[in-house]
Amino acid sequence: MVSPGTALLSYLLTAGGKAPAVKHKFVIDYSRPATDGVFDGADFEKFLHDRIKVEGKSGQLGENVKIVRDGNSKITVTSNVPFSKRYLKYLTKKFLKKNTLRDWIRVVASSKDVYELRFYNIARDGEEEDEE
Repeated sequence: MVSPGTALLSYLLTAGGKAPAVKHKFVIDYSRPATDGVFDGADFEKFLHDRIKVEGKSGQLGENVKIVRDGNSKITVTSNVPFSKRYLKYLTKKFLKKNTLRDWIRVVASSKDVYELRFYNIARDGEEEDEE
């Protein structure tokens, strides 16, 4: 017996000649650190462009991966090849460490396809110590 997934794939291959391309769209929102002047979006975009690996080669994105900076608040990464959201988090943390911002800024998933850069809540921790 043929499984439904196999039947659909064979139908797509015979009808169109190609299986549908995998599209991944991820957003990294860095608006909070950018408004304080701590984070540079242009440097981050260049870092991602140089470090993202496609087929084992870094810096050669071609048409498979596109990086677009939206103003001074967001970077959108669109990929036609299998691409992990976790890989973007890894590269973002690496960039923060390189620029010695890792102690003050963290990377948080705010929704399914969005990462957000936030400051640690240091002021709240200090108030708790004063009360004791």
